[in-house]
Amino acid sequence: MASHTPRQIMAFDYGLRNIGIAVGQTLTGTASALAPIKARDGIPDWDMLAKLINEWQPDTFIVGIPLNMDDSESEMSARARKFGNRLNGRYGKPWIGVDERLSSREAKQRARELGHNGNYNDRPIDGLAAHLILEGWLASPHD
Repeated sequence: MASHTPRQIMAFDYGLRNIGIAVGQTLTGTASALAPIKARDGIPDWDMLAKLINEWQPDTFIVGIPLNMDDSESEMSARARKFGNRLNGRYGKPWIGVDERLSSREAKQRARELGHNGNYNDRPIDGLAAHLILEGWLASPHD
């Protein structure tokens, strides 16, 4: 029965300049995007991230892994996995890597539908991409 215990989840769309973040829970299967945090060459603002983790108290981290379309790893997928390992090391919480190949494309499409006109510098889509990653994970069967 322990596998059905409700969990608070925090998901990340890892990037070199911004890291998208979303939170959700397994009980309701809902997710919400948070404001992305800045990163410098993929290194997040750990202080800002610690504040969010302290506020939301996630049980598990989900990290989007940007695989190539042929399922092979890329430099970015290796960096995203390293980010997941660092989350685990800093906060002692498990992390799960999920395929996020099309989340940024879908986030851009949704942003266009919402009238953002492709100007992603003013309205980064990273939080929306993290939201889509988390929604996909919540909708899939898992323990």
